[in-house]
Formats: sequence, C-alpha cells, structure tokens
Amino acid sequence: MQQQQRASWKWVAAFALAVIVGHHVGTIAKPLGGLGDADWADWIDVLVPYVVLSCAAMALRRVGAGRSTWVLFAIGAVMYTQGHGIHLAANSIANVDPGERAHLWDEVVGHYVWYAGWVVVVAALGRAMVTRETARGWSWYVVAALYGLTWMTNTVEGGTPVLGLIVAVAFTAWGALHRDRGGRQLMAAYGIALALLLVFGVWQRGFPQFTELGWI
Repeated sequence: MQQQQRASWKWVAAFALAVIVGHHVGTIAKPLGGLGDADWADWIDVLVPYVVLSCAAMALRRVGAGRSTWVLFAIGAVMYTQGHGIHLAANSIANVDPGERAHLWDEVVGHYVWYAGWVVVVAALGRAMVTRETARGWSWYVVAALYGLTWMTNTVEGGTPVLGLIVAVAFTAWGALHRDRGGRQLMAAYGIALALLLVFGVWQRGFPQFTELGWI
C-alpha cells in the first residue's frame, strides 16, 4: 500500500511538472522559430494535453480512485482538451492574422474552457489524494511554488485573473482543511498562487497581461 501511495504521488509530481513546462511552452519554445506553416512551439503544444492528462490518470489509477472521481476527471479532461485545442488553433492563426474573431476563440473561449477543465482535473486529483498521507520532502515545496507561479502567470497572461483568484482561494481553503493528509501540497501550491496574484494586482493596480507590460 505504501509503495502504491508513493507511486501515486510521483505521478502527481509528474502532472505538476507537465503543467509547469507545458503551459509555458509558447514562451520556452518561441526562440526555435517556425516549422512549416506553424511555429515549433505550436507543434510541441499539441502534445501538452496528452502528457498532462496521462500523468493525472496514472495518479488516479495508482491511488485507486473511485468511479465518481473518474467521472469528474473525465469531464475535466474533455474540457481541458477542447479548451486547449481551441486556444492553440486560434492563437496560431492570430500569430499571422490577428483579429477580433481569433481573439474571441483564443483569449476568451479557449482560455476559460481550458482553465475550467484544468480546475476540474485538479479537483479530481485533490479528491483522491486528500484520502492519503501527505508527501514528504523539500522538493515538493519547490514543485508547489513553480506550480503556483504557473497558475498565476497563466491566469494573468490568459486574461482570467478573477477566475485565478477565486480558484486559488477555494483550493487553498480546501487544502488547508485537509492539510494533515494529502491537502498540504494543494494548499501550498494555490496559496503561493494567491499570494502572487494579490501582490501583482496591488503592484500593478490591476492585472495587465505580461505582453502589455513588454515583459514577454
């Protein structure tokens, strides 16, 4: 049982790292330039949902999640995949032919559906992992910090800071209620995200996107 529990936490860590890297792939791979009719970043981004959702599914399998948790995960996975696909296609088009319609599907519909699916997947993972002992070690807090930073950067640059704040408060509170079990990592990750969002909002007197500030 302990071996299965350790394996499930390793897959949770893999999920978090896949999100951290995958959700910044547009910035990370931007210097690679183009490949054919699209950028290298777009081609790599196609793989992101496969990696992220596979890691989450393996964590649920290892922990022995119940049917209702799998149903929750399935709903989130469909939303995550659809939203990510809408965003990817519209964003790729907007890179060469920007316009109001591309903005609608990329920055509004795509981001909200994608991030909502992300939230539901995390809720499924949280529901499964709070029934287990918390993971130990300083490396978990490094992962939590980077994951919290990712939630902050994605919701600010994605134009969804209100969603970012609401979800950060909810998951921080829920994780705190289960901090003696598997909720500690959730509390740490989204607590960091909440603090970063609040500091950024006060500093900038709002939530301008990083591109608007000329940072990326």
